Amino acid sequence: MKNYFISLFILSVLFSGCVPLMKFKTLQQQHDNCLQEQEKLKAENDNLSAENKEIRSALEVLQQDFNKKAEAEKDCKENYTSLELKYNQISKDYEDLREAQQALLKGSEQEIRKLMAELQLSQEDLQEKESALNKLSNTLDEKKKNLEKTEAELEQRNARLSELEKVLQEQEKTVIALKKAVSDALTGFENEGLTITQKNGKVYVSLEEKLLFPSGSVTVDPKGAAALKKLAGVLEKNPDISIMIEGHTDDVPVIPGSSFKDNWDLSVLRATSVVRILLQGSSIDPKRLTASGHGEFFPLDPAKTPDARQKNRRTEIILSPKLEALYKLIE
Repeated sequence: MKNYFISLFILSVLFSGCVPLMKFKTLQQQHDNCLQEQEKLKAENDNLSAENKEIRSALEVLQQDFNKKAEAEKDCKENYTSLELKYNQISKDYEDLREAQQALLKGSEQEIRKLMAELQLSQEDLQEKESALNKLSNTLDEKKKNLEKTEAELEQRNARLSELEKVLQEQEKTVIALKKAVSDALTGFENEGLTITQKNGKVYVSLEEKLLFPSGSVTVDPKGAAALKKLAGVLEKNPDISIMIEGHTDDVPVIPGSSFKDNWDLSVLRATSVVRILLQGSSIDPKRLTASGHGEFFPLDPAKTPDARQKNRRTEIILSPKLEALYKLIE
């Protein structure tokens, strides 16, 4: 509201020519500061979009890590089974040697000595194998501990992944329900220059110039005001939705000597006009709304034709669910 009065005052200065130059420059600086603040808010919105992408990337990394740990667990179990088979075979060999020793005691002394020598070698070999088996057993115990630790970590990560997926699913449901509520509320306006789309976890309500403003004006048309009032009713019932209003123009410069400096100025003033309509007579918290202007620099159609320029002259209302739940899980 403050920006609005400043802008009006500056305009009155331009037409009257009665205010000192220094006071005019001060007011101009205040207006420029407002524009810088709007750009800062846009940058914050872009950062939120980037953080949403990073969250999805983190989910994919966690899933890949989970698959690798599961494969490692499978390999450890196979190694354990193999070691058990080796141990059973060695135990069987040992029993066979003991039985052979008993049989040799019944034979001749020479044969006994020969067999005893062989038995000694076999026992030494068995001891070596038992030593190797003990080492393998210790290694297996260590691997089992590591595996248990890994399984615990995987369970924690899987639980966190499930929470993230649940939050994302809830967010997606919220966006779908919001789009339906907006579409239901604005039925009848979609053939009048209004479109509603859903992308990147947000709902985009795009209103062409012909629905909202007369050419070169920042005063909302009554039909456009009616559409905005219906949208405000939906936003009142959804207090957890952030609202970004973006003004866009075509690439035709403003008429020299008009009340607007350029297309930047026109797009910002149109965005703030929409903000005022949404807030007028509603319970929407003003902190939820952000107004910004992009001039001609984000066209829907870059062609230099009348139809393309008509598409580009629009106001977009971007509805975004809050992401505090996701941020808490990431921290």
